[in-house]
Amino acid sequence: MTSSESSRAGQPPETATGSWTMRLGRIGVVLALLSAVSTLLIFADYTPIRPTNDVVLSLFALNGLFILILIALLAVEIWRLIKARRAQAAGARLHIRIVALFSIIAAVPAIIIAGVGTITLERTLNPAFMQDVRGFILNTGEAARLFSESQCRALLRESRLTASDLERIEPLFRENRALFREIFESRAKFLSFSSAALIKTNGEVVERGTSADSRVVTPEATDFEEAKKDSLTCLLLDEGRTFVTLQAVAGFTDTFLYAERAVDPFAVEFPRQAQGLISLYDAYDAHRRNIQVAFATMYALIALIMLLSAMWMGLSFANRLALPIRRLISATDQVSAGNLYVQVPTHRSEGDFARLGDTFNNMTSELRLQQNRLLAASKLNDERRLFTEAVLSGVPAGVFGIDGKGRITVMNAYAHAIADDLGAGSAEERTGKEIGALIPELSELVEAAQQASMRVYQGQITLNRKGRERIYNVRIASERAQDNDSGQGGNRVVTLDDITDLVSAQRTSAWADVARRIAHEIKNPLTPIQLSAERLKRKYGRVITEDREVFDQCTNTIVRQVDDIKRMVDEFSSFARMPKARLEEDDLNECVKQVVFLMRVGNPDIEFEEHLPDPSIRTWFDRRLLSQAMTNIVKNATEGIKGAETHIADPKITVTLTEGDDGHVFIDIIDNGKGFPKENRQRLLEPYMTTRAEGTGLGLAIVAKIFEDHGGGIELLDAPSGQGAWVRLWFTRQNSASAAALGSGAAAAQ
Repeated sequence: MTSSESSRAGQPPETATGSWTMRLGRIGVVLALLSAVSTLLIFADYTPIRPTNDVVLSLFALNGLFILILIALLAVEIWRLIKARRAQAAGARLHIRIVALFSIIAAVPAIIIAGVGTITLERTLNPAFMQDVRGFILNTGEAARLFSESQCRALLRESRLTASDLERIEPLFRENRALFREIFESRAKFLSFSSAALIKTNGEVVERGTSADSRVVTPEATDFEEAKKDSLTCLLLDEGRTFVTLQAVAGFTDTFLYAERAVDPFAVEFPRQAQGLISLYDAYDAHRRNIQVAFATMYALIALIMLLSAMWMGLSFANRLALPIRRLISATDQVSAGNLYVQVPTHRSEGDFARLGDTFNNMTSELRLQQNRLLAASKLNDERRLFTEAVLSGVPAGVFGIDGKGRITVMNAYAHAIADDLGAGSAEERTGKEIGALIPELSELVEAAQQASMRVYQGQITLNRKGRERIYNVRIASERAQDNDSGQGGNRVVTLDDITDLVSAQRTSAWADVARRIAHEIKNPLTPIQLSAERLKRKYGRVITEDREVFDQCTNTIVRQVDDIKRMVDEFSSFARMPKARLEEDDLNECVKQVVFLMRVGNPDIEFEEHLPDPSIRTWFDRRLLSQAMTNIVKNATEGIKGAETHIADPKITVTLTEGDDGHVFIDIIDNGKGFPKENRQRLLEPYMTTRAEGTGLGLAIVAKIFEDHGGGIELLDAPSGQGAWVRLWFTRQNSASAAALGSGAAAAQ
């Protein structure tokens, strides 16, 4: 991937759909806001256009159209957000949160203002006191009605009283009609009747209580019937300006009192005015509701336009805000995945985000340079490390890396092998452990190296584990000189070189040289001495008569001691110049059986037990030398049993022949005698080192040399039971080619 491709990898493209929806959205928002403002001005009557029903409906339809357009645009943007969220696009959650935040910020004030506006409009068009006014107007009409009814009831009451009075003076009507008329007129005048008369059902006026020109209107027949039943109320004449009552007058045949009184003009006009006022209020109330609905609809449309416009503008702002953030998130995801070639596209119009993008691009460029440098340095370090590990793995010495506090930081394979022999836990547990706790014998040398001012400190230690004694040459190298202020050095490298075989070889070589010199110096005069003693015995044996026994004893002693000296010199010679191993393919089981048989015959008081594998092991070896070596070891085992400080009830020697998985052959000889000493055990393999007074100390050295010629060795261990000695002889199984090479190498070494 090239840098240009990487710079655009994972970036959200500016799609054609997004560009045209943004442009259409801007146009729609502007037109919707203009429509809302125009609607408000027309409703407020601030324009020449009158807010008629057609105009209002047209404005409502236009605003509704813009609302649908804004809803469609918002739906498109929200659908794009949902798709980005489902696709787990970078910054999708942040984008949705920003849009939700802007929507809430835009919606909450609009909803609050809508509620406030609704309450304000309600209180403005329908204040609380208007309910009292309506009640007052309705009560006024009721009061006018009650006033009219009171006048009617007063007229009815007075007409009944007058009818009663006329009934009592009915005899006077027959006897003195003039007096009756005078009383009737005075009564009508006193009661303010505008007209009073006694009439019959046919309309005939019997007597007048008022002037002769006063009006008497003949009621309907039904009115007379109601009057008879005393259920007639007031009759209204002259469009409600005059009350008329009919009262039946007992004592007169089919005669009724006709009483008429003019209604108070206030009582006539006030109900009409009250009813008109009520009708006007009802018209106002219906118009108020229409105004309220119209204004509420207008406000709802304008508020919805403002809300949708605010949401769209918030969405647009959120898009502009989230787009650079999304690019940065996508770029950081690629950086976290290891792509340091990513570059964020920047636009000057984005302000601080553009600066942030430039900073990010500079950071990735610098990280890329640093990564290249680190990769180059890491590659060089890996090459050096691999070279160092290859060197350390091929070094036949244990290498420990320790810090200033003596804790182990690194170990090579040979060091782990040494730790395994010491039983120092698993490989994981060794790192971080103090080297003195792992190998206590190193504590003094490490402490001395820390106190010393030289870069390299050397010494020797002897490790004795599981009956094996090994000598190591220790070399402690510091990476820098000692810090005099802290009194503590830096990291160190401790090297343990196993020099056991080297020391043994040096000592063996030295003793072999001594043996050759002694054999050369001693062997020459031994033969003349022996021949002289034998000649003295033959020549003068018959002559000497006195002390003949002393003479024979002395000459025999000389001959015997010379033989002993010759045998000792021969051993010196054998050790100094071991015979060449002649490797031939043979049966190792049979070789072991013969050695055990001979030793069992020579030591019948000791139990011999042998464990041999089936089938027999056939390999290349020198049967004569291996028999000599095993005979020597078994003989030492018998001497160890006989030389024990305490009597051994069941003396036993076990000889076991096994074959290892790694191609080695092991001959284990275990006895229950006095065993090996704990200290300086390995030195028993050196020439002339022995624990017996009569021994020469060459037996084990010769055995070790024989097995070294066979590519093996010898180990001196303690018996598994705890009492006795365990000698392990081992060598590598050979084929014809390797046996020839091993034989030629042994000959060259000699």
